[in-house]
Amino acid sequence: MTCMSPTPSETPERFDVAAARARVLRSVADAAKAAGRSSSDISLVAVSKVQPDFRIEAMLDTGQRTFGENRVQEAYERWESRRLEYVDLQLHLIGPLQTNKAKDAVALFDVIETLDRLKLARALADARLAVGRDVRVLVQVNTGEEAQKSGVGPREADAFIETIRKEFGLEPVGLMCIPPQDEPCGPHFALLVQIARRQGLATLSMGMSSDFETAVRFGATHVRVGSALFGERR
Repeated sequence: MTCMSPTPSETPERFDVAAARARVLRSVADAAKAAGRSSSDISLVAVSKVQPDFRIEAMLDTGQRTFGENRVQEAYERWESRRLEYVDLQLHLIGPLQTNKAKDAVALFDVIETLDRLKLARALADARLAVGRDVRVLVQVNTGEEAQKSGVGPREADAFIETIRKEFGLEPVGLMCIPPQDEPCGPHFALLVQIARRQGLATLSMGMSSDFETAVRFGATHVRVGSALFGERR
């Protein structure tokens, strides 16, 4: 299976968010059962980037409380006031993070999934002290070693993790990856699992709309799903 995006069966105006979430959760449960896992061990991260407010509200009405965003400023505009209403909200930063946005990111997000360089590790360590807030961090691994993508190379991942632990006191909780679109996803998920086991990391953020079932079978603890939940972006 490759990681190509699925073709939506409904128009954006008619897309039923509640029904879509129910389908995704059933698929997660089926994949978990097939792998001998419990679906309760897998968190669904609804990728809400650039979605209109009416879809966000519809998703919140379903009881979904974990969301993924790509940009810090966009996330502030969407979620800062909603945090007052939804105290159980969990926000994941799943896009690249600039070092000058580290303090803002630590203040808003609960999980930052895209730590990929030492300069950012230092900025996050400093930001946690400045803000007085502990945020969970995942190291992004560029399993396909694609030049256009962020992430630590798989051959450098172990040394990178050991360095950020020793030099900055950062203890990552897990790993994240985005496999190449034109390759089978399984080997990339398996590679991430191998690195996580060597480093004693329990959290694996892998799998998106087109491949989250495969990711669950390989051991994903978090799946980042956008179009399968919200429909295609306008």
